This record gives sequence, C-alpha cells and structure tokens, in this order.
Amino acid sequence: MHGPPSHLSRRSLLGGSLALAGAAAAGCALPVGLGSSRTRVQYWHFLGASDGIIMNRMVQAFAQANQDVFVEENVLAWGEPFYTKIAMAGAGGRSPDLASFHLARLAGIGAGAILDPINVPLLEEAGLRGADFSPPIWERAHLDGVLYAIPFDAHPMVQYYNTDICAKAGLLDSGGKLAPTQGEDGLIAMLRKAKDAMGGRPPLAFDALGLGTVGPWRVWGSLYPQSGGTLLSPDGSAIAIDDAKALAALRLMARLGKEGLCDWRTDYGASVAKFTNGEAAFLWNGDWEVTGLKERGTPFSMSRFPSVFGTGAAQADCHSFVLPHQRDRDPEVERATYRFIAHIVKHSAEWAVAGHVPAYLPALEQPDYLALHPQSEYRSVVTEVALDPQVWFAGSASRLWIEFGEAFSPVISGERSPEDGLAAAKASLSRLLAAPNPFPRQER
Repeated sequence: MHGPPSHLSRRSLLGGSLALAGAAAAGCALPVGLGSSRTRVQYWHFLGASDGIIMNRMVQAFAQANQDVFVEENVLAWGEPFYTKIAMAGAGGRSPDLASFHLARLAGIGAGAILDPINVPLLEEAGLRGADFSPPIWERAHLDGVLYAIPFDAHPMVQYYNTDICAKAGLLDSGGKLAPTQGEDGLIAMLRKAKDAMGGRPPLAFDALGLGTVGPWRVWGSLYPQSGGTLLSPDGSAIAIDDAKALAALRLMARLGKEGLCDWRTDYGASVAKFTNGEAAFLWNGDWEVTGLKERGTPFSMSRFPSVFGTGAAQADCHSFVLPHQRDRDPEVERATYRFIAHIVKHSAEWAVAGHVPAYLPALEQPDYLALHPQSEYRSVVTEVALDPQVWFAGSASRLWIEFGEAFSPVISGERSPEDGLAAAKASLSRLLAAPNPFPRQER
C-alpha cells in the first residue's frame, strides 16, 4: 500500500454513484438510453478526495464540449483492490474502455494479456505525440518497445517548507522563496538553522515509522538515484545496487535521526499534522498534500526535493491511462476514448491544482499552470523523476515499497546500522526476484 491509513483516506473510495451524481447534476452525465446516438466510454479510476473532485470536473468539461460522447465514471478503491479488479476484468476480456493506472505498475499487471497496446495512430489522430511528453516518463510507458500507457502526470517527492519558520531562520531569498541547497553540507546547514529557530525541535518531518511505512523507501529512493544508483540490471533479473552509493544515502538518513534533524517517531499522519500545525519547518512527501494544506491555512510553499548527491532526482510514480483488454473493441468507442484521453491530457494544467506535475510538456508552459503557486515551483523535476524498475513487485502499493520501508525505518531511529539496513533490503529484493509474477505477460 502507498502509505498508512491517513494517507489512504485521501485515496479512499468516493463511490461511483457519488461521482456520477455530481456529473448528472451538471447536466452532462446522464445515462445513455436505448437508441441514444451518444457513444458511451466506460472509465474506471481510483482517484479519491480532491483528486476525484478535480477529475470529475474535467470529465464534465469534456462532456460539455463533446455532446456526442458520454463518459461513465466508476470510482473504485485505491491500491491493491483496484489492480485486482483490473486484472480480473482484463483477463476475462470484459473490461472498461479506459482505466487510470500507476505507471510503475505497468510491468507487473500483464501488459499484453490484461492490458491492450495503445493504438498510436488513433492517439496521434487525437492530437497527442510522444515528443510532447517528458522523455523518461514516455519511455517508461513502453514495454519491449510497445506503448501500453499514456502518461498523465508525475507525482514526485517534494519539499514543503513553512514560510514563517524559514523566514525566522533566515532561509528565504529576497523573493521570499527557500534558498536552494547543494550537497549534504548545505542540507544539514539548512536544517540546523531551522532547528535553532524552532528552539531545538526537529525541523524535518516525513513518514518514518509505522506499520507499512513507505516514507523511508521514498526518501532513499530519491537520494540514492541522485548519484546514479540503480536497483536492478536493465532486464530486471538481478540486483545491481551500488553499495557505496546506497550506504551514503542511508548514512545521511541515519544522521538526520541521530542529530535530531528529523523526528523518526512520526508515521504518515503525524508527519503531515506536524507540518500543518507549524511543528516542523519541512515536510518531505509527495506533491498531493498541497490542497489540504491550503484549505487549513498553513503558511507554506514548495520546492523540489533537495539535491544532495549530484542530480536533482526525486522518487516518483506517474498516473497514466491504459486500455484494459477487451475481446472485441468497438471502433467507434475506441475513437471516442482517445478523444477523451486527449482532452484530459491537454487540460492537465487543471489537474495540477492537486499538486501533480503534468507529463504533457506543453501544459507546463500554459499561463494557467504557471499561475499556480506553489505547484509550478517544482515543475522542472518532470524530466528528472526517479522511477521504479520495470518489475511486477514495484510501484505504488507494492511489496518493494513496504519491504524497503521496513528495512530502512530502523536506520533512521538508530536501531539498525546502515549496513544492516542495506543487507535487509537486499534480502527482501532477492526474495521478490525469486517469487513468480502473478500476472505474467502472455502472447495472444
């Protein structure tokens, strides 16, 4: 799972009826009746809370501009239940026309058996080209050279900062933005200044502890790739961790806990609460907390995750669109599906309100997106995202995240050495590599 219960509440089930009721109230999601000339596109997604509200508005906007197409939204529970339903529907060939998907899940869900390839000519007919997307994200949407997903966004690790505390600590530049740091020394100096301004309390919060915690994985998964570190061989069959680079990241994480620069006792909910209530100067988390922080009036802004070991890479996953397998895909519905996808992707500046970075590069230059603050402040990360390897056990709500989180959490608290933490992570990775893929690729 992506995180503990407080995080899951954001992704929680809204209920398909709620989403459809909201659209119907706007007069643009009425059911397609017998003999109707409208084309129906069945769309499954897992987007809850603010994400779900924004997506529903975007679906309504498409319907208003395309009266000949009816998009039927069905909102399902986030995480493993969603992917199980997709797998069952795709395996039976009786699936929805379209589904949302975490891009890191692509390799493990049976592309070629449970998912159908993207029809590139129809995609281009709808006005979307590969050159218009973030290169690393577009590349990751392929398996064995075949396009199986259409990228929508990246939701990377970012750095939230309390503007009041950072101003008191002298960490803001003349424009009121956080002055960037470089390297480990720069990061530690920044945190120490914030700690002094807070009377000695830990200035940094992130999901460091708790059942199923994934915060330690996501922090390490940002720091380690900055030095060029990888997890697996290119074919995903063997461990390729560089011990020296991996340990450098883990030793920094241990240092944060040992020097009282982060509170290692916080789970997901506590870390967000600490930052929300002004009890932490910094929050390392995904970009999706922006809406809630604005609603609660927290004085904050956001920046890219700190560059410590070379590049500005940040751990990320990506929302995308996929076509669950159908035995006989209706050509008219298929063309309408691509029209809908193109509309949503081209209007992804509206989606960015929730904090996510559009994967569609032209959206990053649109005035509406550039006017979003602080969302547009970290947009450059979209070409430096650190994505999971293409293996079945990676991605949001995956065993990889949870088991690496369990291996690294005690490193932050000082209960386990960095060397022992890395050994535990490698042992988990070996077990996962040896386990069979529950959804192997098949040729049809």
